Amino acid sequence: MCVRRPALVAVVLSAALALSACDADGGGDRAAGAGAGGGPSVVAPGKPGEPARTLSAQEAAKAAGNDRANSADFRYAQMMIQHHAQALEMTGLVPARAESTAVKRLAERIAAGQKPEIGAMEGWLTHHGGKKRETAHDHAAMPGMATPAQLKRLRGAKGTAFDELFLKLMITHHQGAVTMATEALAEGNDVQIEEMAGDVGAQQTVEINRMRTMMP
Repeated sequence: MCVRRPALVAVVLSAALALSACDADGGGDRAAGAGAGGGPSVVAPGKPGEPARTLSAQEAAKAAGNDRANSADFRYAQMMIQHHAQALEMTGLVPARAESTAVKRLAERIAAGQKPEIGAMEGWLTHHGGKKRETAHDHAAMPGMATPAQLKRLRGAKGTAFDELFLKLMITHHQGAVTMATEALAEGNDVQIEEMAGDVGAQQTVEINRMRTMMP
């Protein structure tokens, strides 16, 4: 899970308050914690897998305000809508084909979680003019997507054979979603997309672990 930009804003405000207190005391020891420009230094949390950085107060304030959506944010929303849509297609096969009650309940939870996420991402795209920037994405290039041949096999399976194939394909599908969410957290710039990607990564990791325990 990434550290949100509001946390960075709080760090910047704390640094500003500390500087004001120092001035009020008659200019105390300004050398302590001073950055290269003579002002207070701020430790900014890094993105996932990256170390923290030491910034001047001016640099940190600029970074905290830089939350404009970039191409990675739009790509994530557009691709994840399609990715989720395939998950819903797969879960839609469960009621008539699955034998396991646990698999049926899992499919219900996946559908209940991903339908509103699609709505949230569609709303984000509409709000940010994403329909004008929408580009075609190759389904096969998305991590974890089932192939047409795999979906055909799933539609033709029934009972325990269906349960096993569904879990196998859905684990791979979820792993792909986690990969996409991780990329969005590392490359994206919009706070709302970061929150959605963080939620997807956390929830689907839990579901992956649950599905692994259900495999025969």
